[in-house]
Amino acid sequence: MMLFKLSLKNIKKSFKDYAIYFFTLILGVSIFYIFNAIDSQTAMLSVSESTHELMKLMTQMLSGVSVFVSFILGFLIIYASRFLIKRRKKEFGVYMTLGMSKGKISKILFFETLLIGVVSLIVGLGIGIALSQIMSIVVANMFEADMDKFTFVFSSAAMIKTILYFGIMYLMVMIFNTLSIGKCKLIDLLNGSKHSEKVKLKNPFICIAIFVIAVVMLGFAYYNVTLGVTNIAEFTDVIWQMLIGAFATFLIFWSLSGLLLKLCMSIKKVYYKNLNMFTLRQINSKINTTVFSMTVICLMLFLTICILSSALSLKNSMTANIKKLAPADFQVAKKYDLKPDEVVGDYIEAKIADSKISIEETYQNMNVDYDRYFQDAVSFYYYHSPNITLRSSLGSYIDEALKQFKYLRVDTEEDIVKISDYNRLAKLYGMPTYSLEENEYMVIADFNNMVELRDAGLKTQPTLTLNGKTYTLKYDTCQDGFVEMSSNHINSGVILVPDHAVHDNMRYRQFFVANYKANDIAAKKKMEQELLAYDYSKTTLSGSSKLMIYEASVGLGALVTFIGIYLGIIFLISSAAILALKELSESSDNREKYIALRKLGVDETMLNHALFHQIAIFFGLPLLLAIIHSIFGIQTADYILSTIGNEKLLSSIIMTAIFLGLIYGGYFLITYFCSKNIISEKE
Repeated sequence: MMLFKLSLKNIKKSFKDYAIYFFTLILGVSIFYIFNAIDSQTAMLSVSESTHELMKLMTQMLSGVSVFVSFILGFLIIYASRFLIKRRKKEFGVYMTLGMSKGKISKILFFETLLIGVVSLIVGLGIGIALSQIMSIVVANMFEADMDKFTFVFSSAAMIKTILYFGIMYLMVMIFNTLSIGKCKLIDLLNGSKHSEKVKLKNPFICIAIFVIAVVMLGFAYYNVTLGVTNIAEFTDVIWQMLIGAFATFLIFWSLSGLLLKLCMSIKKVYYKNLNMFTLRQINSKINTTVFSMTVICLMLFLTICILSSALSLKNSMTANIKKLAPADFQVAKKYDLKPDEVVGDYIEAKIADSKISIEETYQNMNVDYDRYFQDAVSFYYYHSPNITLRSSLGSYIDEALKQFKYLRVDTEEDIVKISDYNRLAKLYGMPTYSLEENEYMVIADFNNMVELRDAGLKTQPTLTLNGKTYTLKYDTCQDGFVEMSSNHINSGVILVPDHAVHDNMRYRQFFVANYKANDIAAKKKMEQELLAYDYSKTTLSGSSKLMIYEASVGLGALVTFIGIYLGIIFLISSAAILALKELSESSDNREKYIALRKLGVDETMLNHALFHQIAIFFGLPLLLAIIHSIFGIQTADYILSTIGNEKLLSSIIMTAIFLGLIYGGYFLITYFCSKNIISEKE
């Protein structure tokens, strides 16, 4: 009981020292609960079956991500405990001097850790339960679900999982603390605060050389993932560029630890102004001893910025694309004139027979009342010719294209559509129509990467030969357009030709696009359910609808966004917490130095300014380099996600900046005020 009371008294006395620890634990607990409670939040929402399946997948993935998150938070808690033990070494030394055994000191730490854990869990769960109600609204908004059944949601499963995971983490911390105290010697505990790092001045010429090498390596990696991204053929190539960038980041911090002080020392007016000499030597000492940590923190911040920006952009872009890329209610297609080896599943003969008739005839055979369901219908064919491939479409640019894209399938037959068919479809979609002379052709595309490639090829004015007749290019660039509805920009190229250029024996695939004969969403959903109820097993029809595309897009966007925000915030908390704890540890170690400065006549304002500048630079350096990395990283992510679009990228970057400001800035301010308390004369 006495040890418990002593533990309680220690926590009250050292509450300001525990501020970062409490803040991190409470944030971790609340975020962990919020994202694991999404399953309960989505259960009350009225959504379609397909959306419900996406929600189920999302909660399963979030549950898996939570395991990874628990490891990060566990490491963070142990790291924070190391700081608290280091901060109180002298106190423990006094206990041992008074005759207290290491076992009893371990029990004090056990009770303190238990109390902190219980309080953090209670407060964190309370905040998490409150904020999860807001998350329910966010989830409903993202999935555009009916909120009529909205009510207060408490997830007992999420609470049990949170308590279980954090209970295991605290148990690990208790074991770690016991082992740490067991290894300590009395002399080390009593003199722990007197140990300080020596400032080692590295050879400036070596530092300059290393810095230049690091900058060149970063430039090489930056180029490869932006301007030279077309040379990257596999995902492993991207990993290699990231590894080069990570190593270059390490070299930059290593060289800065030798250059920063030397550079400032050469500028006398700066170095000898106020407490700059003291501040710069402190910063140099920190960087000198935390090169690896600064590298890891910088890379985690880089991942945070890229993950948050890309995840938020993906959701916004997918939602924005629907109206443009899915303008009709319904589309269905089937490959024409199938061969036996092209058919899978049952009813092979029936499917081969079905592939020889039109989609309209297929619906008649299925007894579907065509006139009851569809209006504004457009039916057309894709045509193929062995003479018209991507190789012939790129003209003399083909050799250069193969140098840039090693795995480009240049012998794939191109999709060809009659100009009259496309114009009928364009009118239905609300897109521009075109005209062609009898010997002209043109290309429509909206997949940015392929548009750039095709435009380079079209500049060479390639001619196409179709059924013995030569056709010349009307436009030397791709025109914006598409045929198949989707949530993404997927049209890599369709060739439009005069109607007489193709024959029926060239038919490859038929498309049927129409609107429903219904005026509101409810009626359209009912019609769609009736259509889906028919037996399609003996047909080769495959299709989708605006409603299906919309639900899939919204669900996928929400899934990626939630996982991105979850990981992004955890990485951000981890980065900021590690920096904060390192700075608090340094402040604790350097308290005697600040006392000495006071004795020399330095006033509190100047001391506080020096401390503020130290912490600002310490927090700012990894963030600055992470932002530079992110400028190129976001471009790479944008390239990879180019089929989806980047219409909302700016707003996503702004949202990411807000997250950074709130969490990273919050840690910075707490660190500053806690450090002020540590170095204060009243300490």
